[in-house]
Amino acid sequence: MKRPYVVGLSGGIGSGKSAAADRFAHLGATLVDTDAIAHALTGPGGAAMPQIAAHFGSACITADGRMDREAMRALVFSRPAARRELEAILHPMIRTESDRQVAAAPSPYVILAIPLLVESGTARARCDRICIVDCPEALQIERVRARSGLEEAQILAIMQAQASRAERLAVADDVIDNSTTLSALHAQVDILHARYLALAGDTTKV
Repeated sequence: MKRPYVVGLSGGIGSGKSAAADRFAHLGATLVDTDAIAHALTGPGGAAMPQIAAHFGSACITADGRMDREAMRALVFSRPAARRELEAILHPMIRTESDRQVAAAPSPYVILAIPLLVESGTARARCDRICIVDCPEALQIERVRARSGLEEAQILAIMQAQASRAERLAVADDVIDNSTTLSALHAQVDILHARYLALAGDTTKV
């Protein structure tokens, strides 16, 4: 069976990529969300939990058996090698499951949402097209602080561990400007949805 047309969707923390992904899904695109896959892998009974527990110990495991994200966040920022160790456990599992979901997608095109798509170095190998959700960095900080309560220093540390805004925009085939309203974001997604259907060869819904 032919692989569906794959659009890689990404953006920095607080950019609004989840809002864009939700709109694409609402319009009928299959959404393969690597964040959701990672949460499943690191939840109670998740496939990654035995390796995480063995490698990092009980300090990074909650009472109900999930990965303690706050404890892990603190660890990876205090010991950079811990991030690479965690990624070595999770990334192959996430890649396998996301590839499975892409192959099984019933829609003409798939939105493959990967927060660190640019950083992975595999964007062009995995995606037919790359869409970046973008907004000014000051707005990213404001949004993340409002939703998570993190201090600005913590938010900046997360942003510095990601690709820069310029690096994301440099690889983008399409850019969604999410610096204003949700309705403006939806309007841009609606236009891209029609474009992606056409690129995927499904002109019946364009």
